[in-house]
Amino acid sequence: MGVRVAVARRFGAGGARVLRSRWRTAAMAAGWAFPADWPVREVDEVCSAVLDAADPSGALYRLGGARAEAGAGLAETLLDLAALHAVLTGPSGTDGMVSPDVDAVPARMLRAAALGWGEVVSSQAAECAADNPLTGLATSAYLRTRLREVYAEERATGRREHALVLAALDLSRVSGWSRVVAMTLLADALREVFDAGQTLASIGPATACVLLRRDHTLPRVLANLRLLAADRLAVDPHVAPTGPVRVRVEELPGTWDEATALITGLGR
Repeated sequence: MGVRVAVARRFGAGGARVLRSRWRTAAMAAGWAFPADWPVREVDEVCSAVLDAADPSGALYRLGGARAEAGAGLAETLLDLAALHAVLTGPSGTDGMVSPDVDAVPARMLRAAALGWGEVVSSQAAECAADNPLTGLATSAYLRTRLREVYAEERATGRREHALVLAALDLSRVSGWSRVVAMTLLADALREVFDAGQTLASIGPATACVLLRRDHTLPRVLANLRLLAADRLAVDPHVAPTGPVRVRVEELPGTWDEATALITGLGR
């Protein structure tokens, strides 16, 4: 309770708002490269944890991950953390004008933020290839890049023309190498049907996705995909049980962030 009272007194009635403002000021003064990227939801979670005298490790872990996703390096992420620590421990009334020192940050805080940052970077590195070597489909990382380009194009033109086509198999009916064969056959069908520059990607162990520009031929194209995929799967009795392929159109949500979250959810 004593810690909570001391922190509350330091930042007054404004609480999280004052802490957040002073932290941001300190981070900018310390050299945070892109001010627009600094305010994320995880910053508010850290502020709440600190003001509630709770263990901030979980919030710091998530903040480290958010910084990595935004492209911040580890050194910049830890300097931002040092800015927070300096604001929390420096003389009150400084309005964030403090001198962040990474070496002064407690090891537990450093470890939590670094682990969160490292987890995201490791995941990104695992997906850095542009395509899957077995199916030949693009990775979900490449799909996210293409989606960013599509959203930028649609903002510029003011037209919403793109959608996602999802094609999924039931891999619970087979095991082992048959799973890979089934997805490879589906990928082959997708490439034959969508051969005009559409983005074909694998977003999960049993789900493929096509990013395309909609037109009046789409219903016929989807019917062709169902028929061709059925023919491909029927060739091998070990993979036939994974069909029929489930095909549907998914509208793109309003923002790129929502689209990437959608892709992640659909791939599970």
